Amino acid sequence: DFIEMETPVFHTQAGGAEAKPFETYHNSLERDLILRIATELHLKRLIVGGFERIFEVGRVFRNEGISTRHNPEFTSLELYQAYADYNDMMNLTEDLICDAAEKVLGSTEVEYQDTSISLSKPWRRVSMHQLVEEKLGTSVSSFNSADDLRKAAIDAGVEGAIVEGVETTGELVAKIFEELCEAELVQPTFVTDYPKEVSPLAKPHRALDGLTERFELYIVGRETANAFSELTDPIDQRER
Repeated sequence: DFIEMETPVFHTQAGGAEAKPFETYHNSLERDLILRIATELHLKRLIVGGFERIFEVGRVFRNEGISTRHNPEFTSLELYQAYADYNDMMNLTEDLICDAAEKVLGSTEVEYQDTSISLSKPWRRVSMHQLVEEKLGTSVSSFNSADDLRKAAIDAGVEGAIVEGVETTGELVAKIFEELCEAELVQPTFVTDYPKEVSPLAKPHRALDGLTERFELYIVGRETANAFSELTDPIDQRER
């Protein structure tokens, strides 16, 4: 069983995500503090301290833009499990959402904005490279340089300004995915094996060089979950 935790909202430094924090000042302590951008760091400390399965439903704050998909403050469910990898997390995520739908709606069939969504298991699992290669019509490994891949991305319909200045193949693959693939992932889909360049906290893939053991879940073209096998090599972490 998982144990629910409650961790501090005020932090001394931002961590657990790439985002600009809200800043505040603690009068009694006479020190600058920030509102957390993620619950991650304190939960990881609890894992190291011997709590093997934990979660927190917590409010997080990111001092960034507002859109129909982004809000400066939102509630996240974040969990950690020792001795598990991203395959276990995909299974858990699938079970969690399906069980919730069954208990709340009595069904895994959902209508959302005139679109029928089937949450019935198993959900599709596909690598980011495979989705991108379907759009490009060729293997990512066939390109000799980032410049060649950038040209192919533009030919496939990505705006030049979006990929201009992107220096690595891994970052370009992620950009192509965001621009050409994301919106089409209407039914529940686990997108797996993200490039190392865009996954600084994820463990290197055990079989695929340059990739990581990370996934994101997409439903109706929107990211619903993000998880990975945790990087536990401090040397690799510092180099990234």
